[in-house]
Amino acid sequence: MMKFLFYMIFMIPLCFMSNMFWLVQMLLLLLMFMFMIVYISCNLYNNLSYIFSCDMISFGLILLSVWIVSLMIMSSENLFKINYYVNFFLLNVLFLLIILFLTFSVMNLFLFYLFFESSLIPVLLLIVGWGYQPERIQAGMYLLFYTLFASLPLLMGIFYLYGEMYTMMIYFLKFIDLDFVLIYFFMVMAFLVKMPMYFVHLWLPKAHVEAPVSGSMILAGIMLKLGGYGLLRVMIFMQGLNMKLNYIWLIISLLGGFYISLKCFCQVDMKSLIAYSSVSHMSIVIGGIMIMNYWGYFGSYIMMIGHGLCSSGMFCLANINYERLHSRSLFVNKGMMNFMPSMSLWWFLMMSCNMSSPPSLNLLGEISLINGLVGWSWLTMFLLVLISFFSAGYSLYLYSYSQHGKFYQGLYSFYSGVSREYLLLMLHWLPLNLMILKVEYLMIN
Repeated sequence: MMKFLFYMIFMIPLCFMSNMFWLVQMLLLLLMFMFMIVYISCNLYNNLSYIFSCDMISFGLILLSVWIVSLMIMSSENLFKINYYVNFFLLNVLFLLIILFLTFSVMNLFLFYLFFESSLIPVLLLIVGWGYQPERIQAGMYLLFYTLFASLPLLMGIFYLYGEMYTMMIYFLKFIDLDFVLIYFFMVMAFLVKMPMYFVHLWLPKAHVEAPVSGSMILAGIMLKLGGYGLLRVMIFMQGLNMKLNYIWLIISLLGGFYISLKCFCQVDMKSLIAYSSVSHMSIVIGGIMIMNYWGYFGSYIMMIGHGLCSSGMFCLANINYERLHSRSLFVNKGMMNFMPSMSLWWFLMMSCNMSSPPSLNLLGEISLINGLVGWSWLTMFLLVLISFFSAGYSLYLYSYSQHGKFYQGLYSFYSGVSREYLLLMLHWLPLNLMILKVEYLMIN
């Protein structure tokens, strides 16, 4: 793991040189393939150590992080064209990747907390520095205070654990069964806000709407997964309490997921609609983690990776339209099939993945989650049916509204999709639909 960390650290000087935009992106793609080849061929128990470790959960999420970050750079060509603080942008993105890499690979609970919180700073800089509207300061404050307010109790919980166990290693903590309700709430709330669970989700749509395309991609692709990853890690030593209290989170998540699905139909901002659909998908993931069975764990992990690629791709599509029409409103983004028929195909492909159609990873994740949740209680079936049905509904709503109908008469200039954009969408879609062929690598043993 150390070699990859040094690889990224030694890329930092490149960010200060001129015309290194595409080189940084290519080096990140190279890093992704190197990481994949090194770890996919050997027994993953070789990679566990006291500081940096890479087990199956970390492996997939680190891969996703490097992939999404390299695509973020590809999608932000506009900054390069107008030379809008490109060097600082690259530095910020690289720092974010290093922090995410460390978050997913450290096995010390306190260090995990440290990097988990540090990832906020580059994202905040992305939103405030490269965002579109003046409200981005307010969105940044929402993001900061929601997450920090919920995370400080987590720090107290970690200190309490250290006082009890005299160790912070996640693999040693599995030998205890924490039986302290307050600490349980402290440990879980920080991750549920990050996911985000319904009731503490308000920071997400705001942050997405104000963020630049790269900010939206990293928020949807990785930042939401940090919460899921944290839950997968801390649930090990809180099994007894979780079995008693998990119905609380399940009820809130599933009812919230259903309500948010309905709320998606009221959105007129494309980015806002995609952000709310993320909340809806994450609600089922929270349910899968909370039921504590194999189907739920496996399903939530697959769903997180699938959703990371799919949601990021949809934000790219929304940005492609925004760069041409300078509006994200669905009233302006109409009849795009007339202008960009081939882009219409990509809209269709991404929307079909969003509604979990085969052969996407979302489908596999959703099947596993439905299996696990219905196994836990057959009553969850009703809400799951509604969430799945409405997720198909708002995906079709967004697709048909933006691609069909009469186009906006006020358009004065327009250009079709360029090869960079098609490549960008292809690199989101291919792994999302081809990884299902090798899903045994993703199965958490």
